[in-house]
Amino acid sequence: MDKLKISVIGAGSAVFSMNLVKDLCLTDGLKGSTVCFMDIDKKRLDMVYGLARRYANEVNANLKFEKTLDRSAALQDADFVINTALVTSHAMEEMERACAEKYGYYRGIVFQDFGDFGILGSCLHQLKFMLKVAEEMEDVCPDAWLIQASNPVFLGCTLMTRKTRIKVIGLCHGHYGVFRIAEVLGLDPKKVTFQAPGVNHCIWMTHFYYEGRDAYPLLDEWIEKKAEEYWKTWDGSPLDVQLSPAAVNLYKLFGLFPIGDTPRFAGAWWYHTDLETKKKWFNKYGGFDSEIGWNYYLNGLRKKMEKMFQIYENPLTKVSSEIPPSISGEQHIPIIDAIVNDNKGEFQVNVPNKGAIEGIADDVVVEVPAIVSARGVQTIHVGSLPKHLTLHILRTHVIPMEMCLEALLTGDKRILLNMILSDHRTKSYEQACKVLDAILNLPFNEDLKKIFQ
Repeated sequence: MDKLKISVIGAGSAVFSMNLVKDLCLTDGLKGSTVCFMDIDKKRLDMVYGLARRYANEVNANLKFEKTLDRSAALQDADFVINTALVTSHAMEEMERACAEKYGYYRGIVFQDFGDFGILGSCLHQLKFMLKVAEEMEDVCPDAWLIQASNPVFLGCTLMTRKTRIKVIGLCHGHYGVFRIAEVLGLDPKKVTFQAPGVNHCIWMTHFYYEGRDAYPLLDEWIEKKAEEYWKTWDGSPLDVQLSPAAVNLYKLFGLFPIGDTPRFAGAWWYHTDLETKKKWFNKYGGFDSEIGWNYYLNGLRKKMEKMFQIYENPLTKVSSEIPPSISGEQHIPIIDAIVNDNKGEFQVNVPNKGAIEGIADDVVVEVPAIVSARGVQTIHVGSLPKHLTLHILRTHVIPMEMCLEALLTGDKRILLNMILSDHRTKSYEQACKVLDAILNLPFNEDLKKIFQ
């Protein structure tokens, strides 16, 4: 493809954007491409643009970079659009979380036992924005591919593929959790093969092979003989929940091991009732979603951003020394290379089901393995999951997803209210009404309040 243009919406996510730049610099088949960074934060946009140019010059990569505050300009003539944008801030999410906690909802209205919807207001703002980008692409670059990187991938990709004709691929890191399992079991990850289908943030390891042999018995042996000692002596990141007691408990409940973020969002509300309960089920910090784990995550983001600005503001710093030129492991650029240059490969993607997983509607976006090439995306038929697991996914993820999208598309406040009434923390009808009104009355949710009158 001549004069390929790749546009990154929300490019101010510096670490992520630089991973894209690094992978582009190391992909010969995409040399000569134009990368257009778009963000509404000029300071961050200038930083990413400056670092990208310096990096490409240092590694002698043939790439052209552009920057803009105008989304329409970024979409003009784009062949691929990577949407990484978070339209609300983490500070706003924390304000909404605190608001909900006043009404008895520990850690906020996150529909934790319904899946990764995020904070209620943030989720709805994100969905509105994602649909708007896809609709704009229909007008400006209707043949372009949209690669959705920011959450909520499950809801957003289902919404965009139903309401627009844009070709959408949702991506997530979660399936790499298999390699964390391999690491703990002492297996060479290069010799591991697996399948982990489901819906985003609710995927299950149906196949796990090491050197061509079923590796589930190795995992079973670890659980029986080593798990308890591992949990007692574990001293890792608060965000590491892949082999937590919660994950093993879900394995015993459903017969397949949960991968990635699944232990956090698999519909088990009883893991999340308070901090001490979280510590019991996840780790000594309470896992990713505790007040300890979440602050650790936010502080990590802040430190990474500060580091990127330090590199940017010192022109004598060699960017490629701080960000070594090695493939990041992200799927975005390899997928683009596969489509553009017919470099066929297998990837984990979020796309409409169309029969890939039995028992789930065709127009629901699922996370499955797929072959990507110049022909596009051909999902691999993974068959059926255990019946009770399929029913669980439908109940805790698909049906609430349908309710959330219906609420957004119709502006029917009653649907949001019914979702809160279904929350195990709700003790009365009045409590649910009050917390919903309080959230919609937050100053940054004014547009949502107008929608849900």
